[in-house]
Amino acid sequence: MRGCILKSVEGCEFVRIIETIDQGSLYVSPELGARRLRQRMHANGVKQRESRPYNLTARETQILDCVGRALTNKEIGRELQISAKTVKHYMTNIMEKLQVRNRIEAVLKFKFTN
Repeated sequence: MRGCILKSVEGCEFVRIIETIDQGSLYVSPELGARRLRQRMHANGVKQRESRPYNLTARETQILDCVGRALTNKEIGRELQISAKTVKHYMTNIMEKLQVRNRIEAVLKFKFTN
């Protein structure tokens, strides 16, 4: 197996993922990857650190918490009563502040580094 795609992936994104896999890359959705990583860390007794030195706003912290629970932008939007597009905007800001490339890296850096 070289990839795992969630059934909620839409058209263009699905095609991009298939092309990536076809070129020899591996793919796991950020949501599934975050969920599995969280399960493994919990099983290994890894604890979350309390400090939050990245100057994230309260809303950005809420959004990262949701991402850490493997929620999609749409699900986060529903939970926080904002649009999925607004969640995407926040995620862009969060990733810039944390200097990471994707959602999984953002959650890991936020929760487990100083």
